[in-house]
This record gives sequence, structure tokens and C-alpha cells, in this order.
Amino acid sequence: MLAQEILELGIRGMLFYAPAYASNASALLFRGRRQIDFGRLFIDGKPILGKGKTFRGFFLGLAVGVVTGSILGIPFSTSFFTSLGALLGDLGGAFIKRRLSIKTGDPAPVLDQFDFMLGATLLSQAWKYLDPRSIIIMMAVTPIIHLVSNFSAFLLKIKKVPW
Repeated sequence: MLAQEILELGIRGMLFYAPAYASNASALLFRGRRQIDFGRLFIDGKPILGKGKTFRGFFLGLAVGVVTGSILGIPFSTSFFTSLGALLGDLGGAFIKRRLSIKTGDPAPVLDQFDFMLGATLLSQAWKYLDPRSIIIMMAVTPIIHLVSNFSAFLLKIKKVPW
């Protein structure tokens, strides 16, 4: 019974967070040229976000997340805030990486796996819709999903590095 319950909680979590995963992954696919930070530097002399964060990727990522939620029958507002939260969380992660002098595309273990999930969880207020155990399960499987998706993107030549 315990395995079945964990599986059901995981499936509920996966369905809820699907727009976040879709928006986060598709932002990479739909890169663009116009950087969100306009190529400007922060007061520390380092890029604010970096060249990998573009308007095109952000807005198309948001659209893909919302469409994914619609296909799965998730209410628009939930899909929108889950997707927007994921993208804003990813931008926050990029900001932190630049402060730590980590270049665009270079790995930042833990931060890379959880910045978008934290943003999605907070902005969507996931705890109102999910059993907290579903959120914990998703946090536990996200690093695995992140590694598999990054390696797949590398094999498909979407990313230059497998991390």
C-alpha cells in the first residue's frame, strides 16, 4: 500500500509541476538574442543575468507552460503562476550564479535543480493544491529529471555541455 500511495502522490505532483518543467525546458529551446538584462552589468561588474536569459525564451517558455497545463486540464491561473514562478526562479538562480562568478551554462549543483522549483512552488502556492508529501517527492526526483533532461538536450545538440 505504501508504494502505491507514494506513486499516486508522485503522479499528482508531476501533473501539477508539469507546466513548470515545460516552461523551464522550453525557455532553453526557444533562446533568443535580446537579453533580459540588455547585456548590462551589475554593480559588481558582472552580468546581471547573462546572455542565456532572453525575452524570447522567457515568453515562449511561459506560453509552453500554460499550454501544457491546459492540455493536462490544469486551471489557467495555476498553470500561469506555476510557469511564471519557474521562470522567475530560474532568473533568480542565474542572478546568484553570476554573483558567484559561475558562467552561463556552467553547473551550480543544487541551485540549478531547485531554483525553478522553488519559484514555481512559491508563486503557485502549491501547498494549497497538493499534499505536502507530493511536493517533497517532486523535490526529491527533480535532480534526476534535471540530469536526464540536460543529458538528452546535449545528445540532441540543444546544449553544448551535458550538465
